[in-house]
Amino acid sequence: MELTGTVIDFLPEVSGQGKNGTWRKQEFILEIPGQYSKKVCVALWGDKIDQSGLQLNDSITASIEVESREYNSRWYTEVKAWKIARNGYNYQQNPALDEQPPVADFPDADDSDDLPF
Repeated sequence: MELTGTVIDFLPEVSGQGKNGTWRKQEFILEIPGQYSKKVCVALWGDKIDQSGLQLNDSITASIEVESREYNSRWYTEVKAWKIARNGYNYQQNPALDEQPPVADFPDADDSDDLPF
């Protein structure tokens, strides 16, 4: 599932110690445009926090998964982002991506060759 919108706020980063070691979580608020715009709190976990490089007002598409779990007879739902893509990124801004690999210049085929390939 994907959500597309604008990052409008960041919640404080949270970290702790669990049975599998130290964990980190960064939540941000994504505003989804529409006739009645919606705000969704999305969580990034662990290394994805540093890899995303999110900033306020970034226009992004977040690939998400939604998970609910029960604790003391109450249900809690979390929206986790597993991939973030910036919208409107212009690949022309990076000249290295515009370079094409050199093309080999093959001579014209010689009909005297008996090989079928």
